[in-house]
Amino acid sequence: MTGFALHLLRHGAPETPGLLMGRTDGAPTAQGIAACTVKTAGLGIERLVASDLRRSRAAGEAIAATAGLPLAIDPRWRELDFGDWDGKAAGAVDRDALDRFRDDPDANPPPGGERWSALVARIAAAIADLAPVPTLVVAHGGAMRAALHGLCGFGQHQLWAFDLPYAALLSLRVWPGERPGAQITGLVP
Repeated sequence: MTGFALHLLRHGAPETPGLLMGRTDGAPTAQGIAACTVKTAGLGIERLVASDLRRSRAAGEAIAATAGLPLAIDPRWRELDFGDWDGKAAGAVDRDALDRFRDDPDANPPPGGERWSALVARIAAAIADLAPVPTLVVAHGGAMRAALHGLCGFGQHQLWAFDLPYAALLSLRVWPGERPGAQITGLVP
């Protein structure tokens, strides 16, 4: 089996950067959307999916118009829900609690928020439902890290070694099946 190309694109810059934006539905900037369309030109995709949050959906809509493809919206590609921290700047969150979360987000989820394992499970389900054709998903940094965890087996601390700024493009070759796996074929910050 040759697998299929899966490209994961982080949404472009939001109008209010620097916040813990999980379920917060912030608008993207025009420059952020443009950066996403430029980054994805020539990928040769056959399927286009985006998170339902505006900052991803707007980039997906622009890419769909350029590529001449329909856009499928899948809320499973949302960012981790930061609960009580959602929409706040990291500096406004208790430093010790944030450090515990970063050290072990499953044992120390944000108050009222989502556990890391729940994010990993929903991203795994979203990947399992993809047709094995060249696909681009416009998502979020946490969702991309969850995909790397599930497909490549990276541990929590290793995942933070990946620089995934706004409009970062992560390309993988995915082998679907009961035990899916992947190889990283490119990362363009």
